[in-house]
Amino acid sequence: MNQRLSFLEKAGYSCGDAAANFVFMTMVLFQLNFYTDVFGLSANTAAAILLWPRLWDAIFDPVMGVLADRTSTRWGKFRPWVLWTTIPWCVVMVAAYTTPDPSWGWSTGMVIAYAGITNTLLMTLYSMNNMPYSALGGVMTGDLNERTKLNSYRFVSVNVAQFIVGGFTLPLVAKFAQGHDRAHGWQVTMTIWAALCLVLFLVTVFTTKERIKPIVETHSSPRQDFADLLKNAPWIALVAYTVFNFGMLSLRGGAHYSFYHHYVDKAAMFDFVAALGLTTPDPAGTGGLADTLGYIVHGTRDSLAQSNVADVYNSILNMAGFGTTIVVIMLTSGLSARFGKRTVAIAGFALASLQACALYLMPPTAVWGMLFLHMLGSVFYAPTIAVMWAMYADAADYSEWQTGRRFTGMVFATIGFSLKSGLALGSAGLLWCLAGFFGYDTQHPTAPNAIEGYRVMSSFGVGALFAACTICMLANKLNKRTTLKMADDLAQRRLQAGLAPAAA
Repeated sequence: MNQRLSFLEKAGYSCGDAAANFVFMTMVLFQLNFYTDVFGLSANTAAAILLWPRLWDAIFDPVMGVLADRTSTRWGKFRPWVLWTTIPWCVVMVAAYTTPDPSWGWSTGMVIAYAGITNTLLMTLYSMNNMPYSALGGVMTGDLNERTKLNSYRFVSVNVAQFIVGGFTLPLVAKFAQGHDRAHGWQVTMTIWAALCLVLFLVTVFTTKERIKPIVETHSSPRQDFADLLKNAPWIALVAYTVFNFGMLSLRGGAHYSFYHHYVDKAAMFDFVAALGLTTPDPAGTGGLADTLGYIVHGTRDSLAQSNVADVYNSILNMAGFGTTIVVIMLTSGLSARFGKRTVAIAGFALASLQACALYLMPPTAVWGMLFLHMLGSVFYAPTIAVMWAMYADAADYSEWQTGRRFTGMVFATIGFSLKSGLALGSAGLLWCLAGFFGYDTQHPTAPNAIEGYRVMSSFGVGALFAACTICMLANKLNKRTTLKMADDLAQRRLQAGLAPAAA
C-alpha cells in the first residue's frame, strides 16, 4: 500500500506529543523534587502522591481505549478526544504545579489532598488525551514506511520538547523566582508550558485526518477484545517491553539526579560550566541561553561547590542528550525500511545496555567523559524510539489480520497501562533497591553506601532494564517479512470491502 502523508500532516501530528511531553518530562525529571522541596511534602507522602495517580492512570487507560474505539464522529474516533481535553489539560497542568499559599490557612491534610487531587486529574487528562493521540497515528495511514516516517517526525518534535523541558525548566523557575520564591517560579514556568500545549494540540487537531476504517465495525465486548489480544504474541512482547522501557526512564531519571548531585565532583562541574561561559548572568540581560542559565549559576567557585551548579550541569547533559537524539532520529529514519523495525530495536537496546553499564567506570571528576557517554547513549537509543511506536500500530494490524476485527484503541490503551505501570514501578523500584541493598536513608543522601547505590543503579540498574528490552524484542517475531505480508493482506481485504483509504 502506497499512501503518503504530506509534510504538513506529519509535522502537525508530531505537535501533539511535543505538547504531552511538557507534562511527561516534567514529571519524569522534576516532579518528585517539586513535591518535596517546593510543595513541602515528606518523602513518603510525595512517593504516595506520585505512585497512586500513576497506578490509577494505568487502570484508566484500558477504559479509555474502550471509549475511543466506540467513539463515532465525523472527525473520527481519536482526534476529537485531543480537542475535547485541550483546555482542561492546560488548566489542570498549571493547578498541579501551583503551591497553596500559607496565607490561605490550609491544614497539612488539605495541602496533601490538593496535591493528590490535582495530580490525579492531570494523569487522567493525560490518558484521555494521549491514548487517543497515539492510536490516531495508527489510523492515519496503512503504509508501513509512512508510519515509521510519521513516528520519526513525532519523536523529533518530542525530543525538541524534551530538550526545552530538560534544559530550561530549572533556569526559568529560578528566573521567575527572583523577588518571589520558587513556588512562584514553578507556577509561571508551567503557565508558559501550558500555553505552548494549547497551541500545539490545536495544530494537531486541525492538520490530521483518520483514514483507516475497520473492515468490520467493533460490536464485540471489551472482554472479547482483551481475550483476542491475549492471542496476539507480538502485543504481549510489546507490553513487556513497555514496562521495562518506561521503568528504565523513571529509574534513570531519579538515579541520575542523585548521581550528578551527590557523586560527581562539584568543583569539576563548575570548571565545566565555566569553560562554556555560563558562570554569571549576562549583564545585558538579553534573555539568551547564557543569560537564562546564569540565573542559577552565580557566585564564587566555593559557594557553587555546595549549591546549584549540579542543576546546570544536569540541564546541559539533558540538552546535549535530547539534541543528539533529534539529529540521530532524522539521520536514521531509513534504517527500519532497510533492516526492519525489530532488528533496529534489538541493536539499539543491546548497545544502550553496554553504554549504561560503562557509567559505573567514570570517576567523579570525569565530567567531559560523562557528557560524551550521555550523548553516545542517545545515539544508540534514538533509532529505537520511532520504530517502537510504529510497532504498536503493527500490533493492532496483527490483531485485525488474525481476527478480522480492528481495536486500535484497546491496543494503545493496554500499552498505556504498561507505560504508566513501568513509570510507577521504576520510581518505586529505585527507592526499594537503594533502601534494601544499600541502606539508603533520605536524611543522609551523601553517605558512602548511598553514593555507591546511585552509581550502581545509574549504570547496572539502567543497563539491566535495557537488556530486558532487548530480550523482549528477540521474543517478538513480527519481523520485516511478516509485517510486509500482513500489510499487503489487509490492503487486499480493504479493497474487497470497498474501504481502501483515499490517497493523501
